[in-house]
Amino acid sequence: SSGINAEWPLGPGALSLGWAPTLLGYSMQGVGKFGFYEAFKNLYSGLMGEENTYLYRTSMYLAASASAEFFADIFLCPMESVKVRIQTTPGWSQTLREGAPRIWAEEGVNGFYKGLAPLWARQIPYTMMKFACFERTVEVLYKYVVPKPRSDCSKGEQLVVTFIAGYIAGVFCAIVSHPADSIVSKLNANPGGGVSSAAKELGLAGLWKGLGPRIIMIGTLTALQWFIYDSVKVAFRLPRPPPPEMPESLKRKLAASQA
Repeated sequence: SSGINAEWPLGPGALSLGWAPTLLGYSMQGVGKFGFYEAFKNLYSGLMGEENTYLYRTSMYLAASASAEFFADIFLCPMESVKVRIQTTPGWSQTLREGAPRIWAEEGVNGFYKGLAPLWARQIPYTMMKFACFERTVEVLYKYVVPKPRSDCSKGEQLVVTFIAGYIAGVFCAIVSHPADSIVSKLNANPGGGVSSAAKELGLAGLWKGLGPRIIMIGTLTALQWFIYDSVKVAFRLPRPPPPEMPESLKRKLAASQA
């Protein structure tokens, strides 16, 4: 069997199936992810102190983004479960308004969160790369590429740096998450199989198949997300801290140790 049911609508309308839970789910997840990231960054920075925050900033970015994604996926998972049923179960409800109450009535809360662990496994490493790589790329661009300090750049120039750093982060995200995404797609096509059998069946070439188009798609999406996020901060005059610099106390310690 090809896995496609003859009764299932395969016209242009099929492309829009599940648009409502997708839009709602990823909007909530996006707001949660960026918002929680800022909150956890402040929290961990406060716990670590100024010097350790600077010295171990990559670890802090990774920890803050992992924590943020952990909670953001809790928002996304119910919508994702409705979307997957709408798109993959022939004859099932075709709207969020019908689908969500149906899952609640038939399976309760568990029906919405069955896919949470695989979602975490896919999204958390992706988000850690997305945020940590972005932060360090911004730092490198201002240090080695942009010919003047960030404070001397116009808002427009700063947003261009944000877009470029976002694109570079997106490229790394695509590479890191591609094998897992290939396996997830294989499992969706063959629900009875396990992760190791799916990986074995795909082989090394299969795991990396389609990486080029995915780099372009995820690079552009990630760049746009960071650009929009930074533009919102500019528009609402929210704090936009400059790339981290070595604290004076650490500079003095280094000078003393070299004296």
